[in-house]
Amino acid sequence: MAAATPPTLRSLYRSILRELPHRPLSTPSPLQQRIRSSFSTAPSPSPLTTSEYDLLAAEQYVQYARAQRMYATLLERYNPGMGMDEEERVRLTARRVGMDLPEEWRKP
Repeated sequence: MAAATPPTLRSLYRSILRELPHRPLSTPSPLQQRIRSSFSTAPSPSPLTTSEYDLLAAEQYVQYARAQRMYATLLERYNPGMGMDEEERVRLTARRVGMDLPEEWRKP
């Protein structure tokens, strides 16, 4: 890992915020405030201290959150009927093969 220089810390901080749900800067969430406070403390100069391990863990978290976001995106893309009820799924499946389901007669 690269040394904990201010540009590296800023890049990591921005990467973490990018993976969190979007929220305006005027009203940051408690999680965003906590992350900001942990990044604003100065790292100690000794090699491989707990701050170095924290940076490694933060980078790992960013990779994990990015992978989870991509997984959710791919799941939605390749399983579009996941959030539908059974009736809607059957109707769309029939339309896919060129059929229209008859309208059900209901008493007024």
